[in-house]
Amino acid sequence: MKKLLLFLSITLLFTRFTIAQTTEVWIVRHAEKDKTNPSDKNPGLSEEGKIRAGDLNTFLKKEKLDAAFSTPFNRTHQTLDSLIAKNKITVTDYNVTEPKDLVENIKKNFAGKTVIVAGHSNTVLELIEAFGGKRPKEELTDDDYDYIFHLTLKGDKARVKMDQYGRPHHL
Repeated sequence: MKKLLLFLSITLLFTRFTIAQTTEVWIVRHAEKDKTNPSDKNPGLSEEGKIRAGDLNTFLKKEKLDAAFSTPFNRTHQTLDSLIAKNKITVTDYNVTEPKDLVENIKKNFAGKTVIVAGHSNTVLELIEAFGGKRPKEELTDDDYDYIFHLTLKGDKARVKMDQYGRPHHL
């Protein structure tokens, strides 16, 4: 009887680890910002950026998003506006200087779900690394608005795919 219980316990434990939940994380840099007022520290999106935000919605049209995270800036929030409306979710701000807090939050509270994160050219790749993914490009420049990164998290492993959406910035 003890051997049977031990066998069942080990089997249950093994099964739990082999069917670990897969979490999908989409990471995107905000769309083009309005640069008409250089002294504005929190600009919204330009007309081109609003079009790109719509393109993001089109690109992710088949995705059912469970949560959205953004830095606390107008341009990152506006990039996600059509997605959060379509998915009937709200945006939660995260501290850009503490990416590990965001990673822990997503892994703990959104395991097995699909989320989107909007960041900046100087934070997106670092965020991918914080999730345990390999940096798919060396850097993002101030002109790189068309990249989107899809992370598939399973256990402690992160697979990263890079794609482009909307009007290409790199012709």
